[in-house]
Amino acid sequence: MTLTKNIKKYIDKSVLCWLATSSSKNIPNVSPKEIFTCYDNETIIIANVASPQTAKNIKENPNICLSFIDVLVQKGYQLKGKAEVISKESNEFETLELPLLKITDGKFPFASIFKITVESAKPIIAPRYILYPETTEDQQIESAKKSYGL
Repeated sequence: MTLTKNIKKYIDKSVLCWLATSSSKNIPNVSPKEIFTCYDNETIIIANVASPQTAKNIKENPNICLSFIDVLVQKGYQLKGKAEVISKESNEFETLELPLLKITDGKFPFASIFKITVESAKPIIAPRYILYPETTEDQQIESAKKSYGL
């Protein structure tokens, strides 16, 4: 599946993403990730800063779900696909590491990289847009700012 301009826009606007995995025994795990980006038109990479359970689950079961939203606009995407753990010993690591190092300025060491091949995408939108279709993004931003005390 190709990552559209709109999906990439929301990835760039999102501070965190949430990566859901499941063990071989189908025990779910979800954890926030702060260092992530599009690598190409079908791949997202995430720095593994401190996520041993996520790494273990991906090795046991590569199926993942990744979600991210712009918290003020309250729109984003849910992506599903396959993940793999790219270790520092891998030939791919140095190449994949470069865009992540740009994000961190090299200040956060990471043990490995989660490489996600996206297979499907579904938009996430706040219920207000559905219940009140006349809602504009500017109105939603103002509402979110009030809710968050900004």
